[in-house]
Amino acid sequence: MLKEYRTVREVVGPLMVVEGVEGVKYEELVEIEMHNGEKRRGRVLEINEDKAMVQLFEGSSGINLKNTKVRFLGKPLELGVSPDMIGRVFDGMGRPKDNGPKIIPEKKIDINGVPMNPVARDYPNEFIQTGISCIDGLNTLVRGQKLPIFSGSGLPHNEVAAQIARQATVLGTEEKFAVVFAAMGITFEEAEFFINDFTKTGAIDRAVLFINLADDPAIERIATPRMALTCAEYLAFERDMHVLVILTDMTNYAEALREISAARKEVPGRRGYPGYLYTDLSTIYERAGRIRGRKGSITQIPILTMPEDDITHPIPDLTGYITEGQIILSRELYKRGLQPPINVVPSLSRLKDKGIGKGKTREDHADTMNQLYAAYTSGREARELATILGESALSEADRAFAKFAEEFDKRYVNQGYYTNRSIIDTLDLGWELLKIIPRSELKRIRDEYLDKYLPQDDKGAE
Repeated sequence: MLKEYRTVREVVGPLMVVEGVEGVKYEELVEIEMHNGEKRRGRVLEINEDKAMVQLFEGSSGINLKNTKVRFLGKPLELGVSPDMIGRVFDGMGRPKDNGPKIIPEKKIDINGVPMNPVARDYPNEFIQTGISCIDGLNTLVRGQKLPIFSGSGLPHNEVAAQIARQATVLGTEEKFAVVFAAMGITFEEAEFFINDFTKTGAIDRAVLFINLADDPAIERIATPRMALTCAEYLAFERDMHVLVILTDMTNYAEALREISAARKEVPGRRGYPGYLYTDLSTIYERAGRIRGRKGSITQIPILTMPEDDITHPIPDLTGYITEGQIILSRELYKRGLQPPINVVPSLSRLKDKGIGKGKTREDHADTMNQLYAAYTSGREARELATILGESALSEADRAFAKFAEEFDKRYVNQGYYTNRSIIDTLDLGWELLKIIPRSELKRIRDEYLDKYLPQDDKGAE
């Protein structure tokens, strides 16, 4: 039988201290009944002898210390999972918010998950097509990978996230594919954009949405990504689905973490974030991957806005340590009207070599990727040189590279948010752009591929 306590001694922000407790465990779910009969939920954050610190999910306004009843439920925060979740929209705590029926759970799972045994992990090596050339062609996403998108305030990361959610697919398999989308601290307008976009394009039929709004309690933000990942683990490892998890915006998650840390009077770390920010982020990011002997997989795309576009800020900095690369959105390209404004030079996918080549994409992928990257960086340098010295100071080859960089931005990067390019379309477009450069300058591509895809009579720019 559950004990009921009336020994609330202190409430500070989202935290509440209960005294005289017995047998209470860390992460245990708590039910708080207020003097007017309203019930709220919380979880145990800290235990010290007979005192328990409880983190409130719905905020602490209106709590009366004297008449508030507290019950410790003896279980952690759980999510009821079922295949019927696909096509539904939930709030940040896993409650339906699309006016649909309640989910009848097949089972209830602790949202904190179980760490994946490193020995049981399978190496990511299968290509996922996002339909975006800058990602598929140059920074390939691989099944089981964690590839974050670093953005800035006001940049169109929501459009990129929606595009990936709509278009992502595993090629050459009939296996089931699902998208789990978790939004933390977004505005009502952004939430409407995602729900309408998913509904209008039909992407909702294979998606599960968890949406925590900006006016929802910040504490709920801590639970939202874990709710989404619990749902993803169920679909991947018990329903054999390939699941793509998109988490936006991890900066709002880290801000909520900082808020709780400040309320607990913890010693702040860099920029006021708690010293355990790295550890906490890793408990989210490391829930992606593949398990040997299981068909399903979880691939993660966390999206975060870099405060003041600073890539050395603790959130992108620590995220970069844990994940396998990053896709960076550029304010300069955005101002020039490119859609999506992905800056391919600092972007990186550390596992791209594992997901490309014969039988996965095409045999010429690695060579063309290296050549396009090299030609684009040379073209940008040539453009900068022309600005300083004038175009007449450029060599013949430099002019060709400058023209290539111009066309690359215009045709390869600027594909729009509703163009879904197959990997073959992306590779063919790459070859078309390489025709601008003299063949003698294409030093990163094997002769056999040059002969096959760029015949000798087509000698490019003279």
